[in-house]
Amino acid sequence: TMALIDNFTSVIGRALTGTFYPVLQQAIGFGSAFEGWTSREQDVVYRVVIPLTPPLGHTFHMERDNDQQRPGRNFRVRVELECSCPWAYQDENLLCFLHHPDVVRRRTQQPNLLDSLCTGVYLDVKKIVVWFYALVRASWRRLPQSRSWHLVLLSSTRSCNLRLNNNKESFLVKVLFGVQRHSSDIFITSRSRGAQTPSIMWPETYAMAETKFFKHMARRVPQDSSHLKCLQLLACALACKDFSIHSVKTIIMHLLNTIPVSQWHRKYFLLQLSDALEQLRLSLEEKYLEHFILGNQKLPEEIRLPQDVQRAKPPNLFHGLIQDPAAHSQAMQAYLDL
Repeated sequence: TMALIDNFTSVIGRALTGTFYPVLQQAIGFGSAFEGWTSREQDVVYRVVIPLTPPLGHTFHMERDNDQQRPGRNFRVRVELECSCPWAYQDENLLCFLHHPDVVRRRTQQPNLLDSLCTGVYLDVKKIVVWFYALVRASWRRLPQSRSWHLVLLSSTRSCNLRLNNNKESFLVKVLFGVQRHSSDIFITSRSRGAQTPSIMWPETYAMAETKFFKHMARRVPQDSSHLKCLQLLACALACKDFSIHSVKTIIMHLLNTIPVSQWHRKYFLLQLSDALEQLRLSLEEKYLEHFILGNQKLPEEIRLPQDVQRAKPPNLFHGLIQDPAAHSQAMQAYLDL
């Protein structure tokens, strides 16, 4: 999967040289498929995010959305033009969009980013998806994978979904786009946050930090550790129920961060499974489960968080159960069935 996406970004990157479209950085795999577990073996989705950086003569500025009616933390990416006149970039034989927009358009035959992939002054997710789909179609035949795989582009407005199949197997790659926050492991991405997510809205996501945490733990726990087996079993059991599998994953991450790594040996499998179930029961009864990344002061040092993320008050993932007694009863029944 990563080889495929790296080939795409490499070929597309060369095609975009000299343009004023976003610069595609190396893709990052995240989610269950890259963490070593999945809730549905027969339908694995490989999720990757392609970080975007501004092209020459442009800058990105993140603006926090303060609408309390929207769930989670959301941002807009304001695009501004900056001076790239020859005296600032001696090796570039062009004037800048800021001071000479008409001259640059005439010389390069290229629009600036504000003219192409923005709505007003904000980066537009839906326009980026349409743009990337077109680039994928144009570049597919230049990739070595095209000789043995058939590519189908699946319709989506906030991600680029690629279905690849040959005579033996098939797999799905979901490509998101993101902007990194302060050289950290936190990104704002193009993922949806409900059907009414505005096209200029970029929700903050912690999935890349979570995947990095699992990779960190994989280097520390015993080689035959039981933590992924616990998560796999619980996720598969809950897959057919209307219950947040991410809640179970959050509990496993909290246990991984507190229980000594030696105790994740496979001989303790039933004990760890019992701990996870007990913690799930307590969290459901109390209607309280802390977010694992936001506000966590005890993460491994290699996981880098912006200060506002590190100092945030950890949100309660079960807050909705407090307001909805029927949902709480349904969650407790799912636990009893489990």
